[in-house]
Amino acid sequence: MFNIRVYGVLINEKRQVLVSDEFIRGNYYTKFPGGGLEFGEGTRDCLKREFKEEINLEVEIGDHIYTTDFFQLSAFNPEHQIISVYYFAKAMEEIKAPLRNKAFDFDEREMKMYDETGETETFRFVDWKDFSEETVTLPIDKIVASIIKKKS
Repeated sequence: MFNIRVYGVLINEKRQVLVSDEFIRGNYYTKFPGGGLEFGEGTRDCLKREFKEEINLEVEIGDHIYTTDFFQLSAFNPEHQIISVYYFAKAMEEIKAPLRNKAFDFDEREMKMYDETGETETFRFVDWKDFSEETVTLPIDKIVASIIKKKS
């Protein structure tokens, strides 16, 4: 079974990279914003939907960065192979969602979400000089972080 994921790399005018800090199934992850492709949806539309759902942000989807080209088993379901597609994303409006200054700094609302669903997330920008493949947790995200650092 294939699980197709679509992620966006949003770099603001201050050369900061947007990341999502998430607590899922008892583990902490720092990753790029995005999520699962739904049936009948294109990858770019998926990413627009995910940004709107996760951070209430309208984005323009830019150039393709990378698509997984190796076998990656899902960390959450051993019967799923992950295929991830990455694009640059550009904010079309000011970010209204609360942004954090440190990793996993969940507020009361986000902790309530965790109590209800077993998952929560928050967002923050990482300065370009501090951003690297070590910033993100997931193996495919690490490859993408390395690609964008080398290109810039």
